[in-house]
Amino acid sequence: MPAKNKLSLSVQYADTRLQQALPRESLRRWTQAALLAPAELTIRLVDASEGRGLNRDYRGKDYATNVLTFPYTEDGDPVTRADIVLCTDVLLEEAAQQAISVEQHAAHLVVHGVLHAQGYDHEDEAEAEEMEALEAEILASLGWPDPYRHEREPLPS
Repeated sequence: MPAKNKLSLSVQYADTRLQQALPRESLRRWTQAALLAPAELTIRLVDASEGRGLNRDYRGKDYATNVLTFPYTEDGDPVTRADIVLCTDVLLEEAAQQAISVEQHAAHLVVHGVLHAQGYDHEDEAEAEEMEALEAEILASLGWPDPYRHEREPLPS
């Protein structure tokens, strides 16, 4: 088993609705599983209003999205630094739409956000495939199913 990377994690429950369902210990475990290097991270859970404002102000998109990652790591810095914002309203809605638990979807979003913080992206098909495969591998190590399995299944003939 690979050694754990050093993690300094701050968790902020600006929206407290999921504080019991997503305790700090779970967020830390999911974050740690996705770390490829030492990190100093903040995970902030927000409502749709704050999530929409952040997405609008920093990405120019006027809607709340499930996860936003704000990386601060400079080139050559051995420590990953970032803020990861989870929008509870979107998280709840997507979990219900996908018929999965809030915990399962949150684990996926945390892993996704942590990978973004470490430079992974999904802007083109090759990058997306690499990032999705890594997410699936990390989530499997945590006991969760592949969140992209339906996209990978061949169409019936």
